[in-house]
Amino acid sequence: MKPTQRATGQRMEKSHPSREDPLCRNAELGYSPSSDLDRLVRCVSHGTPSPLIRWHYHDDYEIHLVVSTCGKMFVGDYIGTFEPGNLVITGPRLPHNWISTNAPAGGVALRDHCIVFDRGPLDRASESISELKDVLPLLDRSARGIEFFDMSALAGDYFGRIRASQGISRFSVFLEFLCVLGEWKDYRLLSNPWTDAAEDASSMAQIDAIIGFMNDRYAEDLSMPRVARHFGMSKSHFSRLFHRRTGNTFTDFLIQLRVSRACQLLAHARDPIAAICQDVGFNNVANFNRRFLAVKGMTPSAFRKAFADPR
Repeated sequence: MKPTQRATGQRMEKSHPSREDPLCRNAELGYSPSSDLDRLVRCVSHGTPSPLIRWHYHDDYEIHLVVSTCGKMFVGDYIGTFEPGNLVITGPRLPHNWISTNAPAGGVALRDHCIVFDRGPLDRASESISELKDVLPLLDRSARGIEFFDMSALAGDYFGRIRASQGISRFSVFLEFLCVLGEWKDYRLLSNPWTDAAEDASSMAQIDAIIGFMNDRYAEDLSMPRVARHFGMSKSHFSRLFHRRTGNTFTDFLIQLRVSRACQLLAHARDPIAAICQDVGFNNVANFNRRFLAVKGMTPSAFRKAFADPR
């Protein structure tokens, strides 16, 4: 897919993402009216241009289905293209935006559908209803953004059923949709961890402290033995704990963390790439370029250009 026309007034903000206030989600912006029972699952549909199309984040989860136009998709530090059928779920505080590049001059009345929901009630209910725990791994993964493939027709059916229902019926269809998404095999994670990659504090206290330490000192000469020693662990115990809790080796996680921080600097700062390389802890530009390319599939300079000019 190669979009050939300029975006119709919807361009990437050259600043940090804005935070969306849930209180502003009203019918004037395309959100469906809500009752007390529908506040967990809100629906919105909009075209382009729209005030909802901007580089932003919020505390809720969002399932986003594109139904018309093509363009560029930004999720965390991921940059890619989208077309009709694009289906993505984003987690809390993960910045995102979709910018149409082939919309006609007058825009389109309907570009995408969104379902916005809060995880808190699901977590609390899962303590009493064990079956609800089946959808929690999906929500954990969505902290990085998830793109699903070959399910646009099925997703469109669920979106229609959810929007057409209310109360308990809406919640029932919504849970069914989450279960389908959780079992879908054809997907990919989009972004590196965007915020402090800590998980549930009650069960992840150790790894939370370790990752916090790494977030504070990622630019230093960190090594697994040094961090293990700092937390009073043997190297073998630290290695097993870290891999079990994060799914990564210490070295791979540190590289991803440094690349993620580099992405933020490349997007929002004008510092030379050589300076950013040093700022995030790489010892030379050649190593930085090689590691960045392996993680992001493009060079740092290509990432900066793509992020600055979403055409």
